[in-house]
Amino acid sequence: MKTIVPLKQSLVKFVLLIAVIASGVLTQAQSLPVLSEGLKFESFQHISGTDLEVGAVYRFASVTTNVDALVKIDSLVNGAKVNKIDDNSNGLGYKAALQPAVKSGNVIGNSYAVFSILFVQKDTTIPVTLQSVNATALDLDGNSTLKEFVEIGYGTGATMSYWMGTPDILVSQLLSGAYYARNILGIERNGIDTASLANMFTATKTDVSSFVLKYGTSTTNPTGSTRQFSLYMKGFAYPPSILPVSLTAFSASLNNNKVDLKWTTASEVNVSHFVVEKSTDGSNYTDAGMVFSYGSAFETANYTLTDNIANDQSKVIYYRLRSVDIDGKSQLSATRIIRIDSKESNNITILTYPNPVSNELRITVPANWQNKKVVYELFNANGQIAKRNETASSSQTETINVINLAPGFYIVRVSCEGQVAQQKVVKH
Repeated sequence: MKTIVPLKQSLVKFVLLIAVIASGVLTQAQSLPVLSEGLKFESFQHISGTDLEVGAVYRFASVTTNVDALVKIDSLVNGAKVNKIDDNSNGLGYKAALQPAVKSGNVIGNSYAVFSILFVQKDTTIPVTLQSVNATALDLDGNSTLKEFVEIGYGTGATMSYWMGTPDILVSQLLSGAYYARNILGIERNGIDTASLANMFTATKTDVSSFVLKYGTSTTNPTGSTRQFSLYMKGFAYPPSILPVSLTAFSASLNNNKVDLKWTTASEVNVSHFVVEKSTDGSNYTDAGMVFSYGSAFETANYTLTDNIANDQSKVIYYRLRSVDIDGKSQLSATRIIRIDSKESNNITILTYPNPVSNELRITVPANWQNKKVVYELFNANGQIAKRNETASSSQTETINVINLAPGFYIVRVSCEGQVAQQKVVKH
């Protein structure tokens, strides 16, 4: 909801709703049952950092019994700003919801704010794990030149549900486990309301101590408009939905003047085809190629596509995979990155960036480590393993999420078939 409905208009809608109920014609949206009382983000205090800037931390008291939530502004991308950490003005939305007001970055493309939410014992900073957490993103709407989007990053093992009728949004699961939803119709909807099934979805996960939240806009014209978002920490019942494909692997490796893209799927459901999308800036993508599905509903299937980059001028190329089902619905993979060096080198060195790092650390491995088993480890100043990832078939550049690591110095150690390379990085 981005506009205030006049009182007279609201009264008319209320009277019409009573009339519908009285007639016994109750729509699915209006009868949507709440499954959980959920978490309450009602009262907060700014406890550290500069208010509304990167690094600012807010304590939301008693989101559930004896549990607080620490909400941190982790980064602001492409000029986005946080105008309010929890906007309950004008009576819009739900006081118990987390409702940040995010200003678009006045750019063409994506601009967004990244938040991290950590659950802690009441009045402390001691992390706790909640048995189950529901996060419902409400009112993802937009217009002809601006579309709102959200990414809820629980990690692997999360589930998602939304209305499959005539949705305003497209919901995709990334390889990281995060769910990404973007408005596709470009229609402003009145009211932040759980009855508006068309532009909401719920992500659910068990055993949650923290998660990452991204809110922002995708624009075709520069704008500095402020959008009110709403994350209602409750569960809702929807008609069952099934994503068209389970993507178990997706890699990109550099082979002279070509990039070899490989992916593996399981339990494909009505999948039509796959589109490999390519970008030189990480925001604007074009189609690099298409592969039709084998239609393997119960067995794993392996796919390949080669992209000739001999004439490409960019030093960095981004790839992602779009899986499209027969009804036109689709889901996006995580992004894979290829770096083009001026000369080939087989030295046992790795490249880590950005350094210092806040959210995601990218690690480029030697050419002869691609498509092999590679282990990525981060050690803290005490020599303890703080993070460990392993891939059976490494891409040229892998991305490691470090958002929950404590600030300080870390040693990145990467190993492949007995060879080891390491670098020092700083975590903000």
